[in-house]
Amino acid sequence: MSNSADYDFLAGVRVVDFTQFEAGPTCTESLAWLGAEVVKIENPRSGDPGRRLRAGQPDDDPYYFQQFNANKKSITLNLKEPQGLALVKDLLRKADITVENMAPGTIERLGLGYDEVKKLNPGIIYCQVKGFGEGSPYEANLAFDMIAQATGGTISVTGEKGRQPVKPGLSFGDTGTGMTMAITLLAALRKRDKTGEGCRLQVAMQDAMLHYMRTNFATQSRTGKAIERDGTHSGGGSNTPSGLYPCAPGGPNDYIWIMTSRANPEHWSRLCKVMGKEDLIEDPRFATTAARVKNEAEVDSMIAAWTKARTKHEAMSEVGGAGIPAGPVLDTMELLNEPSFERRGIMQVMPHKTHPVKMPSWPVRINGKPPTVKASPGLGEHTAEVLTGWLGLSADEVGKLKADKIV
Repeated sequence: MSNSADYDFLAGVRVVDFTQFEAGPTCTESLAWLGAEVVKIENPRSGDPGRRLRAGQPDDDPYYFQQFNANKKSITLNLKEPQGLALVKDLLRKADITVENMAPGTIERLGLGYDEVKKLNPGIIYCQVKGFGEGSPYEANLAFDMIAQATGGTISVTGEKGRQPVKPGLSFGDTGTGMTMAITLLAALRKRDKTGEGCRLQVAMQDAMLHYMRTNFATQSRTGKAIERDGTHSGGGSNTPSGLYPCAPGGPNDYIWIMTSRANPEHWSRLCKVMGKEDLIEDPRFATTAARVKNEAEVDSMIAAWTKARTKHEAMSEVGGAGIPAGPVLDTMELLNEPSFERRGIMQVMPHKTHPVKMPSWPVRINGKPPTVKASPGLGEHTAEVLTGWLGLSADEVGKLKADKIV
């Protein structure tokens, strides 16, 4: 049996964890698995919403929280009280890393934005996971996994040919995004250990999905067409409304995913107001999650009638703008041509000597910018460079290896 110390790659690394639900916790959990001391900051009343605790009732659903918070420590602090805020600032002064994925603007309103934390600890690696990136038309909107998958393209390529798109069953939007942040964070930590320099890392769930769509973008580059669904050849039920709803003019990806969270009853009331149906907010047929599930067909029909009268972008403007998690299904061509991605460097043109191509870059931005896309190498292009630079071999020795067909 392996000694637990075998996995303590990050022993001595301290992490202040402001994350919740899945995307951020996935990132910090990966650090905890590798030996970092991850201290999760939670509010005293109910903690991370992913715990799904209910006042005065037994915790009969701890499983979601457990999956994404193994190996961590938890403390409760009321960050709305000066003393609680002072304590968390003291923790940040001693931390190597901090990660947050609160709703847009929340951490800044607490007085814990990057500029403030950097004053406390210039060497800290400050990480933010959001639904949409700065400069995105949806920047201020809320998002969950399925919203990221809708707006990031994965839903558009999933499902049976000729039928509506389908959300992949895996949490690419949440867990996939958290892992892109984790690997970038580890690289930043290595640099910090050498130079003492901290930095700010930002990743958007929508942007991260483009990274998981590279095969699809490669196929699109070859065919010149948006990727179509072909489920047979492609490499819940407890919450209503939550799903895809058809939009005008009725094309193959003219859908919007709308979700009302069980954890936030205001999502349903906001949606009723957007649709001009305020009378349904207190209607006993729809007033609770359980009632809406029971009357799901009627709920879905009502929402579909509303969305069909609007394009997916119009519906997104109204629904997302009202603080309801939502995302239009965007296909690969729409994503490729969305100008905000290229402006932000999320989409870049690879300057390849034979086939220059616009493609997704690494989605994590470092101090505001993602790394530059460089050309993929030709076969054996850097053999001599690596053997001489890494191993100190001479040109003659490399030449002999080539002659002997070793390289």
